Amino acid sequence: MPLPFLTADRAFDEAADDLALPFDDRDRWRRPYRPGPWRVGAAALLLLLSSYVLAAAVIITFAGTLSAGAVCFAAALLVIACALRLLRMGTWVSARGLRQVGFLTTRTVPWEQVVSARTVQQPVRWLGLPRTVQGQALVVDRQGRASEGLPPLMTTHNADFMGRPMAFDRAADTVEAWVAEYGRRP
Repeated sequence: MPLPFLTADRAFDEAADDLALPFDDRDRWRRPYRPGPWRVGAAALLLLLSSYVLAAAVIITFAGTLSAGAVCFAAALLVIACALRLLRMGTWVSARGLRQVGFLTTRTVPWEQVVSARTVQQPVRWLGLPRTVQGQALVVDRQGRASEGLPPLMTTHNADFMGRPMAFDRAADTVEAWVAEYGRRP
């Protein structure tokens, strides 16, 4: 069963380097990179945990406590939902705008508000934790205000690009190409 949120479209891998936007259907939201091993590993651990909780729910239900089994089943569904949301996190692009999907929030910036996207050297959060390290970040400049209010779209030390600097460069170049094509001209 294909899981479209787990892998980026194969067109990015098969496209020539000079063709930055290799899609016919640009109205569909897509992630211009593959999820990183840290993100996929964390989601796999959550799904493994949910399988144990589901097994516990079955055992508890057969032991005769239907309400406790239902609570365990609901907890397993919550863990599965968290794993799926963790896999959807990241930067998404379409002809309508730029979308930054977080664990609890989603921010969408229409292309009319996007002036530029650039890679900057700055302190970035390590795997989303409070600890910061020196790294690169892709930031978006919006109309009327610089990158204030928006966290970096992606960094070299987040769960998608930790230990994969070439993947970060390619994803940043792809997002910059989308901004160059659809963004507001200064």
